Amino acid sequence: MTLWNGSYPFYPGANACFPFDTSRAVIVTVFLSMLVMFIIILPGIRGRRRLFWFLRLVLGLFVGAVVLTVQFTRDWETGWVQANASYKSFSPVQVNMDIGLHIGLAGVNITLRGNPVNQINETINYNEHFPWNFGVDYDRSYSEGLEKGLPSPILYVAEKFRTQSPCAVHRQYRIAGHYASLTLWLAFCTWLISILLFSMSILLYGGHMLLLTATLILFSLLFFLAARNTPKCPIQFGPVSLRTDYGESFWLTLATGLLCLLLGLGVIILNSVWPEKLKLIFSLDKSSEEEVWDKSCLPAEASCSAQDVLMVPLGELCQVTATQL
Repeated sequence: MTLWNGSYPFYPGANACFPFDTSRAVIVTVFLSMLVMFIIILPGIRGRRRLFWFLRLVLGLFVGAVVLTVQFTRDWETGWVQANASYKSFSPVQVNMDIGLHIGLAGVNITLRGNPVNQINETINYNEHFPWNFGVDYDRSYSEGLEKGLPSPILYVAEKFRTQSPCAVHRQYRIAGHYASLTLWLAFCTWLISILLFSMSILLYGGHMLLLTATLILFSLLFFLAARNTPKCPIQFGPVSLRTDYGESFWLTLATGLLCLLLGLGVIILNSVWPEKLKLIFSLDKSSEEEVWDKSCLPAEASCSAQDVLMVPLGELCQVTATQL
């Protein structure tokens, strides 16, 4: 006799879902904190410059947060199916469940949820992650799932992405995810450089860096498209099959790339056609400030200093001095 009669044990009691993605929570918290901090100092900016400054702030933080967050999301490609399938291996008992597949840049998430959740005296609610990023062995993660005794539908879907699987999609997704992640990190760096250039009032080169950021973001999408368009094995559960489509992270990355493209082109075009309007947007138009200064320093106003009132041309000053002598 061996423990559990030589078979792998299943989770006792309720099955906890996969923990919350703390990386995404930390990134969102940091960028929201920065936004709140800048909003606090917003009343100190006078005139219409406040609106332009706030728009630049929101757009800049949005691009940076998206480029950094999608690195860790797991919904670049998603799919759901509802089916009656065997919950345990070598068991004829059929369970009605929802099966979800979520593919990210660094791995795959497989979700299993019963309809209802409590069936056959167990709580069917799983969300397991199988990583394939460099430095991590996907097959080892799959073997650990076997040892833990994960339900059959999860192991069946995870097996499709093994290195030895006849589907042969593991290598494509792994390499595509690696290069997409690399280009996104480069896009984050170019975004930082563009923010620095705009803060230094080097607007033209800032627009060029925004264009480079957009190019890198769109290239990351092309890398992921190359993996997704490879032929896949059908993931069949009886008469129904699990099909995937582009997820929220894919579309959000595409929208961010197009936004950077439009902003970069807008800065370059305005710099060559209407540089005054571009300076106005970036609060570099000094004409309005000079008008405000001239009005505030009129002699009729008490706020004007004595030094400003006594300023006279150099020739008149010399003439007055000669008369006194």
